Amino acid sequence: MDAIANMTLGAQYLGDHRCHFTLWAPQRQQVSVEILAPQPRQLPLEPTAGGYWQGVADQIPPGSTYQFRLDNEITRPDPASHHQPQGVHGPSVVVDHGAFAWADREWTGVPLADYVIYELHVGTFTPEGCFDAIIPRLAELKELGITALELMPVAQFPGDRNWGYDGVYPFAVQHSYGGPEGLKRLVDACHQQGLAVVLDVVYNHFGPEGNYTADFGPYFTDTYRTPWGAAINFDGPHSPGVRQFVVDNIRHWFCHYHIDALRLDAIHAIYDFGAKHILAELQQATQALSQERGRPYYLIAESDLNDVRVIHPPQRGGYGLAAQWSDDFHHCLHTLLTGEQSGYYQDFGQAEQLAKALQAGFVYDWAYSRHRRRYHGSDASDCPPQQFVVCAQNHDQVGNRMLGERLSTLVGFEALKLAAATTVLSPYIPLMFMGEEYGETAPFLYFVSHGDADLIEAVRQGRQREFEAFHLQGQPPDAASPKTVQQSTLNWQQRHHDHHGVLWRFYRQLLQLRSHHPILRQRERHTLTANASNDPPLVQVYRHDKGQQLLWLLNFAPAAASHDIVQDGIWSKCLDSADEQWLGPGATAPPTLAGPTACPLPAHSCVLYEHNT
Repeated sequence: MDAIANMTLGAQYLGDHRCHFTLWAPQRQQVSVEILAPQPRQLPLEPTAGGYWQGVADQIPPGSTYQFRLDNEITRPDPASHHQPQGVHGPSVVVDHGAFAWADREWTGVPLADYVIYELHVGTFTPEGCFDAIIPRLAELKELGITALELMPVAQFPGDRNWGYDGVYPFAVQHSYGGPEGLKRLVDACHQQGLAVVLDVVYNHFGPEGNYTADFGPYFTDTYRTPWGAAINFDGPHSPGVRQFVVDNIRHWFCHYHIDALRLDAIHAIYDFGAKHILAELQQATQALSQERGRPYYLIAESDLNDVRVIHPPQRGGYGLAAQWSDDFHHCLHTLLTGEQSGYYQDFGQAEQLAKALQAGFVYDWAYSRHRRRYHGSDASDCPPQQFVVCAQNHDQVGNRMLGERLSTLVGFEALKLAAATTVLSPYIPLMFMGEEYGETAPFLYFVSHGDADLIEAVRQGRQREFEAFHLQGQPPDAASPKTVQQSTLNWQQRHHDHHGVLWRFYRQLLQLRSHHPILRQRERHTLTANASNDPPLVQVYRHDKGQQLLWLLNFAPAAASHDIVQDGIWSKCLDSADEQWLGPGATAPPTLAGPTACPLPAHSCVLYEHNT
């Protein structure tokens, strides 16, 4: 493994029309690269240690198309292809990554604690559905208070319509979005605006169409299964080559595309029972690159394990990743706002659980889960808040609903503001799903554009079974229809009109408070105390640091309720979601409080008080 630790897979352009090809195919006896254009010819590759095949070829200008011939039997695209402009079944293309004129040489990144993440799907964020169309909107996201743009997966997938989790070429950028050059232009433009870029990557499975990796080597294992098919082979025979493939991939995104952080999809479906987990190896490679480049790169895990080993440092037996998502926070908030109790929501619905999530990170910290019918989670109360990403909405929690409903169609306007404040004013890294900031009403539906009719039918049947756990009746929208994508595209023009504009300004006000108020900028757990009552559902958060104090009162009840304030002193109001300027019913919380006292709040509202010193 050490001999190949710095190997670069795929076609590495060397300049002067010379190209170095590297392929992992440990079970093949003969491998050659077929150049299809501009000058068709066949070049044999030489076997090297670890099951790799390599060779250097002349007269290979950027844009040359190629494929690999295996044992003179079959031809396949490069599994580490950097560009697939003819789709997942077409030839691979040589890319000159040194040709792009980057303008971000002074960019040093955004500290993780200052991340405010905006998650978007490239294909539905704009009518054009491409990288370049995002660029004109960056300035307004910056004005809103966003500091990091998160892209749902852009690795090459079948067709031109997909969430991105059916990618089969982890190194290639989706051609219909704008390919390698388009992504580089977007990242460069983000950095000019001071925005970090987070890219969603998938290492738990490959998509079903165009996945030819099994023809090259044992990328998969029958030992484990994921919800999406065969598990990737991270701990079985020949797994070093698979692990190197993924390590090389993270360096690819950081180095060639200047990505700042990677969001690792569903790590609970990454199976590795070796002594060094693949996540630990990825973090080691990320840390080494950070030291090499003199700037931070981050790995952020999506996980429903509630396992602190993901983010604990190696000295404590952990993998050392920078952060992980907290599903518990979302589920607490969603159930309090909507009253939904089906599926995994049956484990939530009490205000005391949200207070626990605010105080300690996880609700299920080896507590019994009725939904799972077992004990679940671990204690995260000693982990810094900046190690957790929280949200009121994201692509999964919206798009995995049968009709793709956003909160804006499930709850009223007052509840939308309450959701915004709960997320943004929390001590954690807040994530917003595109359109959330102005109350977008278009659904976000699941869609694909597979070329295989049997696969499309399998998707339809799979979606139907998925909703049985939520006891939903009827047929979900056709995932294969172009109309489904059109329905899911943002109505961006709404953002400054009527109540949409008010909600946008409310989000901006919240983000300004988060960014500038000294206490809200404080990320230490000992500065926060959260308490709650379940009937009525009220949450009270006390923040304090260096003599400064904030009191944050939240009412999740559908009727007015009163908070009992036990803190002494005079408190001045600095934000009230019920205020008429936010189209609220009118504030009932007084401008100042003299504690101890009682503070009345309208239904689905929150108020923030600052202690007068």
